[in-house]
Amino acid sequence: MSFPALKIGDLTAKIPVVQGGMGVGISLAGLASAVANQGGIGVIAGAMIGMKEPDVAKDPLTANLRALRNEILKARELSNGIIGVNLMVALTTFSQMVRTAVENKVDIIFSGAGLPLDMPHHLLQVCEEKKEEFKTKLVPIVSSARAATVIAKKWASRFGYTPDAFVVEGPKAGGHLGFKAEELQDPNHSLEVLVPQVVEAAKAMEDKCGRAVPVIAAGGVYSGADIMKFLDLGASGVQMGTRFVATHECDADDRFKQSYLSARDEDITIIKSPVGMPGRALGNEFITASREGKKKPFKCVFHCVHTCEQEKTPYCIAQALINAMKGNLERGFAFCGANVARVNKIISVHELMDSLQKEFDDAMSTLSKSVQNMQSKLNFSIKS
Repeated sequence: MSFPALKIGDLTAKIPVVQGGMGVGISLAGLASAVANQGGIGVIAGAMIGMKEPDVAKDPLTANLRALRNEILKARELSNGIIGVNLMVALTTFSQMVRTAVENKVDIIFSGAGLPLDMPHHLLQVCEEKKEEFKTKLVPIVSSARAATVIAKKWASRFGYTPDAFVVEGPKAGGHLGFKAEELQDPNHSLEVLVPQVVEAAKAMEDKCGRAVPVIAAGGVYSGADIMKFLDLGASGVQMGTRFVATHECDADDRFKQSYLSARDEDITIIKSPVGMPGRALGNEFITASREGKKKPFKCVFHCVHTCEQEKTPYCIAQALINAMKGNLERGFAFCGANVARVNKIISVHELMDSLQKEFDDAMSTLSKSVQNMQSKLNFSIKS
């Protein structure tokens, strides 16, 4: 049995899997193109993407825009599949990054870490300036049906635009989370509860705009059986991050990947990020030291996120994540999803997609047998 396709407007992914955008530098053109080549949606993370540019400290805006453009072009050279970018609303360069992504004809922009209330403005502005129609899809990342509805109403009233899809991200995701710390264990905020709510909100939008507004489930999705579960709950696809880190094609250093292989459940911790949000990460000495008040003195040269209060934070999160991506985990830390302890080997993206298909098939087969058994019992009781 094949996966159902994920359709977002005129884009069709044969496999309904979006590879989550993971920064800093964890998912770039290498990983994104590999996922796209397998029929999924590959996503380049835009946060501090210019970290390797020689002028990033002197002119971070130019460096990040150049790197974003280059990564999109590189992914295009490596794949004919669907390529997206993840751009956080909290980025100080958000509007310029959106424009650059649109101008370089990326297929989809996924945007969270805030409500992307002005995103259609940048798309429409580029279209007007270039006298050309750009078909980039705009997909907000939300943590509630209320947020999805607020965005849709703003976009409709101000721009006459309906979101092309939504990613609903639950509290088991890796990295920065769109929840208060006390909500992370609340069953009312579980992804299983959130997905049907956002699907219902999206259906109301579909009735108004006359086209599909698919919902993509994210946060703690690990197996093919999980994919089946969320498709049954009304989602059109899923977003996965953690499992893609443990692939040969992931753009992170091997030491970063190895931290996933050696992770145990008790190693997972929730940090209070300098950007003002809780975040899920693998605990280490760096995190322990910061909690004990041992500051890592720094001068902010990146000015990457609006919500970062550099005078109050014990370390520069951009630098910590750059260090981690390079494998220097003693000077940073690895973000991770709630299921990281289940990762036990590094495989290719092709092998991962094949295993998800097999797990999905097995789950469907088990469900079919269960339904048949129930029908048999029901028929027997009726005959009796």
